[in-house]
Formats: sequence, C-alpha cells, structure tokens
Amino acid sequence: MREPHRIIHRPIITEKGTELKDQVNQYLFEVARDANKIEIKHAVESLFRVKVLQVRTLSMKGKKKRVGRSVGRTPDWKKAVATLKEGDSIEFFEGV
Repeated sequence: MREPHRIIHRPIITEKGTELKDQVNQYLFEVARDANKIEIKHAVESLFRVKVLQVRTLSMKGKKKRVGRSVGRTPDWKKAVATLKEGDSIEFFEGV
C-alpha cells in the first residue's frame, strides 16, 4: 500500500464540488491515475480521520492547448468523489 500523500494529489474546489459537499456530503479529489478505489478510500480515511462510505472515480482527458502554431495537450488525470458518513466532514473545506 502506498503512502496517502502519493495517492491524493489535491482537493478540487469548484461550484459543483461545493454543492455536493453541502447537499450529499461528497468531496472531490484529484488522485493518482493508477490508484484504485480501495487505495483512495484508505488514503482519505487516514489523512482526514473520517469514515468513507463510497468512492467513485472518473478518468478525465487532458485539454488541447495552443500556443502560436504549436498544439499540445494538458496531461490526463483522475478524479475521485468520496462519500462520507453522515456527521463527518473535512475541515479543509469548511471555509469555502
């Protein structure tokens, strides 16, 4: 099992993520592309001291970017939606 900091890269703070947090107690994270749901669950539980009920993952495609005549792509990445037990919350998101 890898270190939790190598699995969870950063939280994703968007309008949709804030709505999910307020309505159904779900939190969004950018995670390692090769991480599975079990590793993500254990990483969130150990980093934030909460109980995770469900993890859903999405593979996001990188966007095309253009600078002058050259065209490139941003890297592909993976998003995870973690559903927490009722009553649990992550303090990092409280001021958002």
